[in-house]
Amino acid sequence: MPSEMITVDTPDGTADAYLTRPDDDGPHPGVLFIIDAIGLRPQTKAMADRIASWGHVVLAPNVFYRSGSASELEPTVDLTDPSSRDEFFTDVMPRVRGLTDDLATPDLAAYIDALRGLEGVTDGPIGATGYCMGGRLALLAAATRPDDVGAIGMFHTGGLVTDDPASPHRRLPDVRADILAIHADQDRSLPPEAVATFEHALTSTGVTHSASVYPGAMHGYTMADTAVFHPEATEQHFTELRALYARTLH
Repeated sequence: MPSEMITVDTPDGTADAYLTRPDDDGPHPGVLFIIDAIGLRPQTKAMADRIASWGHVVLAPNVFYRSGSASELEPTVDLTDPSSRDEFFTDVMPRVRGLTDDLATPDLAAYIDALRGLEGVTDGPIGATGYCMGGRLALLAAATRPDDVGAIGMFHTGGLVTDDPASPHRRLPDVRADILAIHADQDRSLPPEAVATFEHALTSTGVTHSASVYPGAMHGYTMADTAVFHPEATEQHFTELRALYARTLH
C-alpha cells in the first residue's frame, strides 16, 4: 500500500503527516485520521493503512507539530507496561491541554484543505476518525467545516461534556456529518452521566448518529501498543467505521 510522510503548512508552522492510499489509482474519498494523545507512530500508521485498504486516501497529521516532529515525539518506553504508560501520560498531558480549540481550528482547516488538494481524492465529502482527544478534534472539524466533513468516528473520547461554554457537546448544532461514537465503559474521562448528556445532545440536535458503550473497555482500547488494548472492541470499531464510510463517502 503506497504511503509516505508529507508536510502540511499551517498558520503556525509546518506539520508532518502520514499519507497512505489504496493500491489502485482511484479516485477515492479522503479521510482525516486524528491521532490520540500518544502521537503519530507505527500503531496509528498501521490503523491508517487499514482504513486506506477500504478504498480511502488517509491523511494522519502530527497534531503536536509545535512540540516536535512525529519521530521526535514517538514514545521510547513500553506502553504495554501499565506503570510506564501512566508515567508517559503524565509527561505528555501538557501538550495535549495546550492544543486548544483556538489553535486546533486553523490547523484542522489546513489538514482538510491539504487532503482535498491531493491527487486522487474525490470531490465529495471527507471522513474523519479520531481517537482519545482526537475524537474531540474530529467533532471540531465537523462543526467548523460542515460543508466538507460528511462522517466522523469518535472512539474512547474523553471530555466531551464540560461546564465550558465551548464544551464539545455544545458544538453539535453546527454539525451536519453522520457521527459514530463508541465509548468505553471504564473511561474515567467520560463517566456514565457524561455519556447520557452527550447522547441527549446528539438526539436533541437531530444529528444522524450511532452511539454505544463497549463493555469492559478502557480509555484507549483501540491502541494495540498499550496496556489497555481491547481486541474485540477494536474490531467492532473498525467494522462500524467501515460501514459508516461506505454509506456516506462516495
